[in-house]
Amino acid sequence: MSSPRIAKALRIQGRTLNFRDARIEDAEFILSLRNDPAKSRHISATSSELSQQVAWLERYAQNDSEAYFVMTDAADNALGTVRLYDARGRSFCWGSWILAPHAPASAAIESALMVYAYALDTLGFSSAHFTVNVDNERVCAFHERFGAERIEQDVHEISYGLSEASIRASMQRYARYLPGPLVVELKN
Repeated sequence: MSSPRIAKALRIQGRTLNFRDARIEDAEFILSLRNDPAKSRHISATSSELSQQVAWLERYAQNDSEAYFVMTDAADNALGTVRLYDARGRSFCWGSWILAPHAPASAAIESALMVYAYALDTLGFSSAHFTVNVDNERVCAFHERFGAERIEQDVHEISYGLSEASIRASMQRYARYLPGPLVVELKN
């Protein structure tokens, strides 16, 4: 059996959220999230130059090993970002998960469920791995409630692994946030 691949999608529709493939027009919004002092405390530093964000998005558009999404509401108002990348066999990594201050409280859990549903049910992955800044206690607790296990830790980051069984159990536990299957429109 061959390993699954990360694939970009034009659009993924959840219960109240949509993911759409990040575009150059999103550069200003993405930059505003990544440079927001409250939001950027626990993520890698980003230049404040819009031209550099545009250049990154141009490179991303040519990269077929990751999927970077802008989360929106039904009216296409941008609410956050999330990215799938670093496929290792049947495991995928996800991050760049930032929610705008005006995102609804349920956006965190629904977006996580959407990531897992897309990765497992559409792309064929069976586990996840990711790192979280050791000081980001709220996000660590969130992932641990989903069943993520600490694999290793250094002074800066905690590496997590999440099995398919834990993902599926969380999808059941939190089904009210994503009660039906995703509607996915893949890129050609």
